[in-house]
Amino acid sequence: MGGAWRPSTRSCTTAGLRPAEAVGLRLSDCHLPDAGWGTLTLRETRPVSGKQWTDSGERHDRRGLKAREADTDRPVPIPPVLVAILRAHLKEFGTAKEGRVFGNERGGVVGSSTYWRVWEEARVFALPPERVDSPLAGRPYDLRHACITRWLNAGVPIAEIARRVGNSPEVIHRRYHGCIDGHEEAANEKITKALEEEGDVA
Repeated sequence: MGGAWRPSTRSCTTAGLRPAEAVGLRLSDCHLPDAGWGTLTLRETRPVSGKQWTDSGERHDRRGLKAREADTDRPVPIPPVLVAILRAHLKEFGTAKEGRVFGNERGGVVGSSTYWRVWEEARVFALPPERVDSPLAGRPYDLRHACITRWLNAGVPIAEIARRVGNSPEVIHRRYHGCIDGHEEAANEKITKALEEEGDVA
């Protein structure tokens, strides 16, 4: 497989994908313009279930998106930096079987053990030496949490974050309550600025 999976880690941090969603992504699901924002239209997940638990006899099940009807998709805007990464990836590696963006060395579905191994290697280079043995970003799925936290910190409305990542606003509130509460000062500054602009000051 080599570098064929490397861009997927970036896709999680800038698009909030679940790993199983990135695994199932196809070229036909991608709008990757020469400039500006693009879109990934998520249609299915490919979680590892084991051959004995799938109708097809394959290790990776083929399912609809989590918490949605089986035939419902989820468009996710992606920033120019991710558009460029995916375009470069496709130029170098092409597509795998079924037109999937990511594949293993045989063109098959990328296994969870593979991207776990790649992420463990990447952490050594990405983190300060004293943090490598810590639980910080210990799992590939933690990249999704990092993305959601980044969006919250940037002031993106919770309803919009929930739409992009395929959760309910209630789930975002519950799981990231500490992140939201931790930015009371920033929220106060925004409210103060709005009051000043409206002339409603003491």
